Formats: sequence, C-alpha cells, structure tokens
Amino acid sequence: MFMNAAMGTNLTVFALALALLVPLRAAAVDVAVPPSSSSSSSATTGITAETPSVPTPAQSTTAPTPAIAAPKPAVVRVSVQTDLGTIVLELEKDRAPITTANFLRYAKEKRFDGTTFYRAMKIGAGDGLIQAGTSGNPKRNLKPIKHEPTTLTGLSHVEGAVSMARGTPGTAAGDFFIVIGTLSSLDADPSQSGDNFGYAVFGHVVAGMETVLRIGDAPTSATQGDGAMKGQMIAAPIKIIAVKRLP
Repeated sequence: MFMNAAMGTNLTVFALALALLVPLRAAAVDVAVPPSSSSSSSATTGITAETPSVPTPAQSTTAPTPAIAAPKPAVVRVSVQTDLGTIVLELEKDRAPITTANFLRYAKEKRFDGTTFYRAMKIGAGDGLIQAGTSGNPKRNLKPIKHEPTTLTGLSHVEGAVSMARGTPGTAAGDFFIVIGTLSSLDADPSQSGDNFGYAVFGHVVAGMETVLRIGDAPTSATQGDGAMKGQMIAAPIKIIAVKRLP
C-alpha cells in the first residue's frame, strides 16, 4: 500500500489550485425630503398653522442576540510511541469518519505495534513526508476502506497532516504518512485527468513534530525501494513501539 510512481504521474504532483473570492458591493440609494408649501395658505386665512409634532420613536435598549458559533468537528487523540520519541495525532472523527475509524481499529487491535516508519521522502527544501505502518503485510492488514478525498473532508496536506498511503482509490489499509512542509499537490484535484482523487487526510500532529523531523532526517538506503521509492527507504527503520488512543 504505497504511493507509487504511477500515482505521482497521474496526480501531476505539486499543482496548486487557487480559489477566488469576488466581493459584492451594495448600491447606495439617496432619498431627499421635498420642501414644505404650507406658508401660502396661512397668509390668506390669517391663521398660523401649527406644525404637528412627530413623536420620536423609542430606542430599543435590548442588546442584539450574539451569533451562535458553529460547533467544532469532533476529534480524537492518539499517541504514536517510537524509538525516537512520541508523536500525538488529532484525528478528524467528524470530517473523515471512515479513515479515522480504520486507524483507531488498527490501534485498538495493536496492529501498528511493532511496525516501523520505513520511508523518508524529501521534496525540495523543507518539504517531504515520512511513511509508516504495516507495509502491506496481509497478516496485519484489515479490509481496505472507502476513499475520503480532501474535496469531501475539507482537509489538506499541510505541515503535520496525517494521510493514508494507497494504490488506487479504495485500497488504503494499514499504511499512513505524515507531511513535512506543505504538499497540497497531494490533495484531490478534479481539474486533473486520470486518478485525481488525491490522498485521504484524516488528522494532524498536535505534539511531537520534532520527532517527525528527526525521522525525516534519518539516513536512507541508496539501493532499497522499488520505482519512485528507490532511495527513500530508511536504512534502519524507526520502530513503532505502540499506538494508543488517548483519553
């Protein structure tokens, strides 16, 4: 369950979509009050017309009702204990329910315990990812899950995002990666041809980013790895001791 070379080609890696917000401006309306003509009639009759008083509307003293903030999406925290330190993830239970439930099941059944961070990919200055999990081991893997694209969840591959590795859409199982820097080109992009569904972000790092960076700097083998992953496999993989849901 790796991100393969074909996938990188189909996604047209590192294309950035921009959204434009066009402001609307209301037209101003000027309303004038016409002059009074009552002075001519009063001169004829000799009677001074009294101008009727207009009561001033009472001003309301009631404070406006404050706007009610929308509830924050539900999240759940998970610790990933490694040989180099602990990483705490906050998973999007509401926005990415299928992927989050899958990850929590792996954690509950201890399917991640004893696996490794085995890949460190660097892209340019300061961008890249680290990949971990079951390495497609059928003895550890559960049934693949439905793909939740970023166009559905509203999430993105920003610094610290945790996302699922996959082959074709709907094949993600027990391998995941954490983003270093910004890799928004891994988001879904309907404007692209071919496989444009991107990868499924389902959480982000809230503590231990320094551990992520240490893993990202781990020495890699020049010969290990197939296809696009050649040269990205960590020479001495970083062991995952335990993955646990936090209270």
